[in-house]
Amino acid sequence: MSAHCCDHDTPKPETLVNLPRYRKILWIALIVNAAMFLIEIGAGLQAGSLSLLADAVDFAGDALNYAVSLAVLASALAWRARAAMLKAVSMMGFGLYVLGAAVWALWHGGVPQATTMGAVALLALLANVAVAWMLYAFREGDANMRSVWLCSRNDAIGNVAVFMAALGVFGTGSAWPDLLVASLMAALALHGGWTVMRQARGELGDDNAKDHHGHVH
Repeated sequence: MSAHCCDHDTPKPETLVNLPRYRKILWIALIVNAAMFLIEIGAGLQAGSLSLLADAVDFAGDALNYAVSLAVLASALAWRARAAMLKAVSMMGFGLYVLGAAVWALWHGGVPQATTMGAVALLALLANVAVAWMLYAFREGDANMRSVWLCSRNDAIGNVAVFMAALGVFGTGSAWPDLLVASLMAALALHGGWTVMRQARGELGDDNAKDHHGHVH
C-alpha cells in the first residue's frame, strides 16, 4: 500500500518512557492519515490525477501501519509478520493497478486539474510533517521507531513529487508529468511490497523455528 515501503513497527512497551502519550500520538497519526487518504482519493478522482490517487493509497498504507502498531503493542512477532504480509499483497496489487491505469490514460485520459493537484499535495505535505514532528520524540525508542522518522521523510518526498507533477501539468498543459510521477510511485509500491513480503516471510520462519525448537538455531 505505502508507496515508500514504510513499516511503522511497534517498539517494545518497556523501551517507551511515556507509553500513554505514544498511544495517543499513534491514534492522532492514524486519524490524520485516514483523513488525508479520503481527501486525496476524492481530489484525485475529481481532478483526474493518478499521482494524487497514488499518494492517497500511500496514506492508507500508513494509516494501516499505525492501526497495526496500536493493535500489537504487546503482541507476538508472528502477528506483525502476518499483518505485513497482508500489507505487501495490497501494495503490489495497488502498484499493478496504477501502472495499468497509467497505460490506459495514455490513450484515453484527459489533462488533470493542476491547481487541485498542487493544493492537495501541499496539504498532504503539511500533514506528513505534523505527524513526523509528533513522532520525533520517540525516534530513539528502538531501531524500529527510527524507521518511522525515515518513512515520514520519504512520504514528504512523495508529496513534493506530486506538487512538482502539478507544476509540470500546469506548465505543459499535458498529463505526462502526472503519469510519470504516478508510474514511479507505483513502481516503488511494487518494490516495497516485495521487500516487505520477503521480510515478513523471514520473520514467520524465525517464529516457527522458535515454536518448534524452543530457541532459534
